[in-house]
Amino acid sequence: MNYLRASMTVEEAVAHFSPDRNEVQEVYSETDEFIGYLTVEAIAHAIHCGELTRPIREFVVPEVSLPDQERQASSQAQLHAFFQSPTCQIVFNALYDGVYITDGAGITLFINQAYQRITGISEQEVIGVHMGNLIKQGIISVSASLETIRTKRPATLIQTIRNSRKIIVSATPVLSAANEILYIISSVRDITELIRLKHELDSQKLLRSDLPQADQTGLENVVLGTATRSLFRLADKVAKTDAKVLLQGETGAGKSMIAKYIHARSARSSEIFMELNCAAIPGHLVEAELFGYEPGSFTGALKQGKIGILESAHRGTLFLDEIGDLPLELQVKLLKVVEENQFMRVGSTEMRHVDVRIITATHRDLATLVRQGLFREDLYYRLNIVTFEVPPLRQRREEIVPLLETYLEKFNEKYNEQKKMTLECYEWLTNYDWPGNIRELANLVERLVVTTYHDTIDVGDLPGFLQQVLPRREPTSLREAVARLERMMIAEALQNHKTTRAAAEALEISQSALVQKMKKLQMRVENES
Repeated sequence: MNYLRASMTVEEAVAHFSPDRNEVQEVYSETDEFIGYLTVEAIAHAIHCGELTRPIREFVVPEVSLPDQERQASSQAQLHAFFQSPTCQIVFNALYDGVYITDGAGITLFINQAYQRITGISEQEVIGVHMGNLIKQGIISVSASLETIRTKRPATLIQTIRNSRKIIVSATPVLSAANEILYIISSVRDITELIRLKHELDSQKLLRSDLPQADQTGLENVVLGTATRSLFRLADKVAKTDAKVLLQGETGAGKSMIAKYIHARSARSSEIFMELNCAAIPGHLVEAELFGYEPGSFTGALKQGKIGILESAHRGTLFLDEIGDLPLELQVKLLKVVEENQFMRVGSTEMRHVDVRIITATHRDLATLVRQGLFREDLYYRLNIVTFEVPPLRQRREEIVPLLETYLEKFNEKYNEQKKMTLECYEWLTNYDWPGNIRELANLVERLVVTTYHDTIDVGDLPGFLQQVLPRREPTSLREAVARLERMMIAEALQNHKTTRAAAEALEISQSALVQKMKKLQMRVENES
């Protein structure tokens, strides 16, 4: 007897029953503990009730008698009769997923109504036709049934219907005692539908923040996922105080947005929010920009002097980005502001008072800089009252699609466009690691809006470096592994050689062959003169 596992579904167990052998199977738990027996009658009953996805443990009996086994053996033709019966059509037509049945030679015997709905293929086109002929006619791109006939094992692959719609096909063989294939049952699911459901589930995990007016705070793009929800909950609490806040995280991860959020929720929200990037200004000019200067303080100074950002932010909030790049000599002056709310302009001896909340941010490890003597320890502890570790976008993948949608809407409005993005494109971009985080995402969306010629943005419209993005799961077949390798090599060749002609030469194939492969792999083919 073959051993079945209690966790298997009825659909999976069907492959272990055939007309040529004893139709009683022993069932064991995952820990190899005997549970009972599964009979062909129980399987037939489950199929008749449309319970193909239920675990077989629900249909197991503790024991069977010898006469029962003999009776099962004598009725081994039941499975053959079932596939030829009207009951088969009734059961499979009741399923939401598509069902495709062939015989052991690959001749189509049956497709259910769901398959016709998903693919647009009718019974008249395929019944009695060999799967190989359907490929030659261009109706389908590949056949999971033929792959199963070749390997005598279940196969799952992505199939393209008439060069457009994509479906996932999982083929399971029904084998005889002599290990011959009697039937192949394939379940079919619409990839687009699966992606849509996945994104709907992801969106249910998100909370859009109840923010102040977007035109006042610039926070219309805040999306809260599981990785950032706790950050904004803490920001709500901290905003009610004047405690110093240090935001740490990669460039473009949203540190500035959190700083604005804290200001918008604070008692200073009606006052100004000022921002200074300490790394964007040469070191010798940071002091003048931050503290201001008196007339004639240095060569090139304005005759009337200048008020610094610190003084301009009086009663408001000052956000110092990349604080780790602030020169050591200026850290002393900033410490006095933090401790005593006092400072002096460049070239002045007069001490000025300022009431300002300071929020700082950096992509560097300030604790390490302190140990290296590159950042003052006393200033570090003064600024580091409350620390926010802002995770990179690759750790917040559930936020990627809502952010893409938000920026797509923003740039559509800005450039008077009506662009949309396919679900496949959304799914493709969720597999990208976004080293530039939200800033890179916004840049890409704007680029796609202004450079694409059609209203629907698909995977093939993405830039070359993104064509190397692949699903994070391991390939399930040799065909999929080969396709991944081809995509990676083509993308690398295009990046290095710029044109399809030069890339084709480097890959030692013809330019036409390269273009055809790119179209098949949904890689963008640039217009070349």
